[in-house]
Amino acid sequence: MFHIFYALELMAQKPIGRNKLAEQLGVGDGAIRTIVHHLKDAGVVVTAKAGMSLTEKGEKTWQKFEELFPQRAEIERTELTNSPFSYAFLVKNSGDKIGTGMEQRDAAIMGGASRAIALICRDGHLIINSVSGIIEKAFPDAARKIQRNLKIDENDVVIIAGAETLLKAKRGAFAAAWVLVGN
Repeated sequence: MFHIFYALELMAQKPIGRNKLAEQLGVGDGAIRTIVHHLKDAGVVVTAKAGMSLTEKGEKTWQKFEELFPQRAEIERTELTNSPFSYAFLVKNSGDKIGTGMEQRDAAIMGGASRAIALICRDGHLIINSVSGIIEKAFPDAARKIQRNLKIDENDVVIIAGAETLLKAKRGAFAAAWVLVGN
């Protein structure tokens, strides 16, 4: 599912060729052919000389993803995000769906990340559910850096996945966010 999401994200920005798309997704020729085949069969992309771009149906599909995950950003290294690369997905109004955050962490790891954390905005503060108090007090630098990259409202969730590459961090963060919204 991550490949579909990321392919749509890239095509929403501008048309992209098959080879460039494969490079960005980190997949080979066979996998990119399969991905493109599924996207074309679903009627969400069209190919042209300039590259692949979204159809009207593709744009509507991308808008649904944007509603689920309106903000995504690379997060610089902090005491909470100490992987070589960290990437965050903001999931709107989903704080009540987080238990311990283990389900999201496990999904991120299965998605390729080496670690993940789920932060919830409660009473105007970032917390780790059932583990810690206010993040701004315990990790002020981390909280500042996270909040600088994302506009977080009450009951929003920030999933941050860390990995040795940016692509793996993105894939892990997406997997955790996808599990949170219920596939």
